[in-house]
Amino acid sequence: MEAYDPTEDLPPVPSFEVTSTGFDDGGPLAPSQYATGAVPGGRDASPQLSWSGWPEATRSFAVTMVDPDAPIPGVFWHWAAVNIPAEETSVTENASRSGMPEGTLQLLNEMGEPGYTGAAPPVGHGRHRYFVVVHALDVPLLDVPQDARPGVLSMTLRGHTLARGVIVGTAERPET
Repeated sequence: MEAYDPTEDLPPVPSFEVTSTGFDDGGPLAPSQYATGAVPGGRDASPQLSWSGWPEATRSFAVTMVDPDAPIPGVFWHWAAVNIPAEETSVTENASRSGMPEGTLQLLNEMGEPGYTGAAPPVGHGRHRYFVVVHALDVPLLDVPQDARPGVLSMTLRGHTLARGVIVGTAERPET
């Protein structure tokens, strides 16, 4: 069975570059602080992200992170942040907890909490992929309620995304 790529379901738009000091594209999320607190060493620290090459018409950014390999229907939403000002080109490590750019709205993750929740694939379930997507938007403020679930954000992004950049990290918890 071919692995599901959640970005294939999104409308086609140009791409731009997203990088992280915490992991290489296709490589493991490292160090373990990007894992949830239920994992040894996990701190629920959101990874550092930088982006470049977005369209000039960009008015704001959104960041999403999903795990399509979670043993649930659809994807597991780890992070959804919107209304990141267009002049921002990065977020620092642990920004979800220590300070996103002013004006950013962090929506509820699958744990029902605003902001980032770390990686925690089930023990013995194999390698999970974490798709971190930065969306370049055509509006300065995306009209989503503060208590919106990420699925609502996903639908709203469809009509406002000019381009997107994707970086994928991985995590695995082997049986001991």
